[in-house]
Amino acid sequence: MKDQSWQDRADAHSFYGFTDLPTIHDRGTVVVTHGEGPYIFDTEGRKYLDANSGLWNMVAGFDHPGLIEAAQAQYARFPGYHAFFGRMSDQTVMLSEKLVEVSPFEDGKVFYTNSGSEANDTMVKMLWFMHASEGKPQKRKILTRKNAYHGVTAVSASMTGKPYNAVFGLPLPGFIHLTCPHFWREGQPGETEEQFTQRLANELEATIIKEGADTIAGFFAEPVMGAGGVITPPKGYFQAVSKVLKKYDIPLISDEVICGFGRTGSTWGCETYEFMPDAIISSKNLTAGFFPMGAVILGPELAGRMQAASEVIEEFPHGFTASGHPVGCAIALKAIDVVMNEGLADNVKRLSPRLEAGLAQIAQNPNIGELRGVGYMWALEAVKDRETKTPFDGSLSVSERIANACTDQGLICRPLGQSVVLCPPFILTEPQMDEMFEKLDAALKKVFAEVG
Repeated sequence: MKDQSWQDRADAHSFYGFTDLPTIHDRGTVVVTHGEGPYIFDTEGRKYLDANSGLWNMVAGFDHPGLIEAAQAQYARFPGYHAFFGRMSDQTVMLSEKLVEVSPFEDGKVFYTNSGSEANDTMVKMLWFMHASEGKPQKRKILTRKNAYHGVTAVSASMTGKPYNAVFGLPLPGFIHLTCPHFWREGQPGETEEQFTQRLANELEATIIKEGADTIAGFFAEPVMGAGGVITPPKGYFQAVSKVLKKYDIPLISDEVICGFGRTGSTWGCETYEFMPDAIISSKNLTAGFFPMGAVILGPELAGRMQAASEVIEEFPHGFTASGHPVGCAIALKAIDVVMNEGLADNVKRLSPRLEAGLAQIAQNPNIGELRGVGYMWALEAVKDRETKTPFDGSLSVSERIANACTDQGLICRPLGQSVVLCPPFILTEPQMDEMFEKLDAALKKVFAEVG
């Protein structure tokens, strides 16, 4: 063991998820030891600016003293409990009050999970449970969009419109994926953005009529598709979709695992895009990445219907050992305060135009086909030919090459398809932003010169 490198030790006994294995074979694993602000450090002493915020979630950086103190204090006071059998911690009660307070809802209820995947899975079970209790057991089909990402459990992976889930025999029956709302890639020749939006709304209504409105349990959508490659909705999309769903009495669930708590420039992505969902799925920024936690936030109508359904059989038979964990709730309470009251959300609003302008300058590279994003979440899509939007041959692994070149420069970004995604921590300063621009630009020029 002493003679092995950290990379060899990682490869020997660790199994990787969502990792390009050729990169691991060629370059080895980056084994991280600690972080300072938006930077992480590896076992070789190398320093990286993490422009991916860990996995979208380390918005306050990696060593925020207030979050560390909140965790330490709660571990000393009451280190763990559940939310079963009519018992829950005081921190859980306070967090539920806070989440309803900062939500767009006038009132509501909160159910806790350990992740966004579990929260989406839980929301589906809630819809099935509720509809069955109301005498509509056939109302089970779930509508999402191609290229959407909602998680990795069997249910949430079925909601995820990614082709890789075919290796698991997913999606399960009854999960229907509509057109991805990516106007740049999915728009037809001569079609305006408004016409594209109307086409997608028409597709939604046609699907509801074909499948039967009385068989559809709900429609799930990220305000901005995160792991789909930062796909922002076309103009008027959520207004058009909401109108159709309301017509057929189908709940709209806003998956805010990535967008929630400031990433888009507003507290919630549904506020950025001006629509009112029936429920919100939260995770990631909820605890600023300092604890694994997810939450289903039900608006008043669904909360009332779920309460009524539960009272029929005297319980909601679902939950997790760590649901409403007191340490996680204490950290979440502090994280919400940090984001909303310590200037982090204000920093996103203030510097988002600067972030967009800097990336727009880099996007003048002829091998960048599209720059898209909002707030502190952006993507640059690589193309072989900008005019025709022709992508590079998949065998070239262009986005992976760019991410590796960025790593060599001391910058962490994320490859997604043919895109490179940047979602920096909310604490990013202007000099750090300039550092990100410089290293990203150098990496892009290097890779594009190699692939021609």
